[in-house]
Amino acid sequence: MANKSYKIAVIPGDGIGPEVTNVAFEVLQKVAKRHNVTYLERVFPFGGEHYLRTGEVLSNDSITELKKYDVIYLGAVGSPKVKPGILEKGILLNIRFSLDQYINLRPVKLYPGVETPIKDKTTADIDFVVVRENSGGLYSGIGGIMMKGTQDEIAINSKVYNYKQVARCVRYAFEIAKNRPRKLIALIGKTNVLTYVFDLWERVYNEIGSTEFPEVKREYYHVDAACMHMIKNPEKFDVMVTTNMFGDIITDIGAVIQGGMGMAASGNLNPCRTAPSMFEPVHGSAPDIAGQNKANPIAAIMTMKMMLEFLGEKSAGNDIERALNVVTPMNLERMTTKDITKAILENI
Repeated sequence: MANKSYKIAVIPGDGIGPEVTNVAFEVLQKVAKRHNVTYLERVFPFGGEHYLRTGEVLSNDSITELKKYDVIYLGAVGSPKVKPGILEKGILLNIRFSLDQYINLRPVKLYPGVETPIKDKTTADIDFVVVRENSGGLYSGIGGIMMKGTQDEIAINSKVYNYKQVARCVRYAFEIAKNRPRKLIALIGKTNVLTYVFDLWERVYNEIGSTEFPEVKREYYHVDAACMHMIKNPEKFDVMVTTNMFGDIITDIGAVIQGGMGMAASGNLNPCRTAPSMFEPVHGSAPDIAGQNKANPIAAIMTMKMMLEFLGEKSAGNDIERALNVVTPMNLERMTTKDITKAILENI
């Protein structure tokens, strides 16, 4: 078998980010050896602490440098000492937009032994994927403030989408649904209020579904109804596709019902592969437990699994999946970061 080699840009970031990133790369080292995969990693310092030391968030030169890599692995970014919005816009959104990572992919899966706050729901009930459009909508930054500080102040953020953005996101979601056993997809929107934007989304959704994916069953839910169903009947969903803001909200519900932020992974994808995709656990930097051997590294390990699958290394990803299914019933709440790491590595 030919040796496969990848270049990985690593942004460990802040708080627990470096800890869980180290775990993820220990796991990568083991599965890579088993599957004849080699990789070159380069660590970048970006994050809250780097910003406080240097005043640099993420320069254009840094974006140019990141483009040289196959994928980006991000641990966590955030510091309570940095004003909200600086790191989110300067690092996360900057990377997503600059590298055209137009899909945010969030698997929502309840693993064996993991508690969900939803009564009587099991691993069979919570197993779906959210495809969140990641390049437009309210996060595009279109808007402004007029007459600031006066009684007549006006603040505007505009939800803007074009046909191309919608079509490529919807098509990607249908591709996922086509390859899952249930072949079921749901558009999550608000057609009764946000009539212009969701007229476009609904038309594109039905057009692509009927002409390109007739084997996939299509459903539609208003976002508020979808939130209720995710709590009461999560088994309704298989693949969900939605806008940037709605996706941001419903994926946090997804994280909670799959056992919390420590069990949630994500990918910011450039499916066309014209630039690297970025993979990150969604738990944030959790500075209150940093360096205390308390961080749950499962989300970081799941994120590594997603990255390998995106690179086409399905067998390596399957090794991690099998290990996760063995380890998650082990009462993770009583295990340290090192305990969980040891258990995962022993089961690969």
